[in-house]
Amino acid sequence: MPRCVVIVLDSGGVGALADFAEFGDAPGANTLGNTARALGGLALPNFERLGVGALTRIAGVPPAAQPRARIARLHERSRGKDTITGHWEMAGIITRVAFPTYPRGFPPEIVDAFTRIAGKAPLGNTTASGTEIIERLGPEHMATGRPILYTSADSVFQVATHEDVVPLATLYDWCERARAMLVAPHNVNRVIARPFVGEPGAFARTANRRDYAIEPPPSLLDDLCAAGIGVHAVGKISDIFCGRGVTTSVRIKDNRDAMERTFELLERVDGGFIFTNLNDFDSKYGHRRDVRGYGKALGELDALIPRLEAGMLPGDEAIFTADHGCDPTAPGTDHTREFVPFVHLSAQEGGLLGDLEGLDTVGAAVRKALVQ
Repeated sequence: MPRCVVIVLDSGGVGALADFAEFGDAPGANTLGNTARALGGLALPNFERLGVGALTRIAGVPPAAQPRARIARLHERSRGKDTITGHWEMAGIITRVAFPTYPRGFPPEIVDAFTRIAGKAPLGNTTASGTEIIERLGPEHMATGRPILYTSADSVFQVATHEDVVPLATLYDWCERARAMLVAPHNVNRVIARPFVGEPGAFARTANRRDYAIEPPPSLLDDLCAAGIGVHAVGKISDIFCGRGVTTSVRIKDNRDAMERTFELLERVDGGFIFTNLNDFDSKYGHRRDVRGYGKALGELDALIPRLEAGMLPGDEAIFTADHGCDPTAPGTDHTREFVPFVHLSAQEGGLLGDLEGLDTVGAAVRKALVQ
């Protein structure tokens, strides 16, 4: 059986969708294009060879005369610009009604219910950048033990605690119970445990994050498992799908670790679907508006493409894509509503496919490659 690898550049958008204003975006979002422009150009020779330069104007990455991959921009059909909505659509789940968001914080009944879970009233209860809010409220949290509760423009309920103040097992228990408590109309799509370490002025979030997603409807992953086809999740993929349809899963520290785990799977699994999320693009660089970091991470991934190609056997396929945008040059700290790339490496001749409707183009390609 062949293998199909999907690598998600979490937030790697390639130009604003026409409905961007409905999602609170400023005009002109273009995560890859604006990152390259702001840095005076990027050197991405392998992505250039695949044909990524045809997706949007990327300074330093011209369109290839003969792209190695099949190249398209995908238009999200779901109502959202977040991780869950994007990944679910890849797997065939279209979200017609947007998940609830809380731009003014959570209502008293939700805060009171979480207070009963944690035993102490939370700090914060506001929209915020995760790094900013732990710097601001971390000292008070350490002094009182009160958890830090925050959200964003996305449908998320995030709880941050210091690992020396609240044991990880306790934080995870609180978040699991919050997940059970958050039902319609407050059915946010993710509860996120956000542990951190360090001292005031030098706090740092750790790799012990956990995502507790809302239970998904049946998806491509369920279908593959029912057909006896292995689904191997790398990074937060299993959390996004609540473990549904996932054969094996491995947690990772960063983008490089995620790619190393992907290469290991290519060495040892005989067939099936390898689904990898590269979260650093979003959490470390997009939300933090770190243009230089975003560009550096793109270069580091580009350098690994030949190793990916070398690990592919005849009949294997690979797809680079994204779940939404998070333009590091845009105002604010939120995701951006954008087209996402579809870069499909297979035995087929490369070429330009234009703009295609639906992130489920990814899932359709996986199904075609694996379901005989």
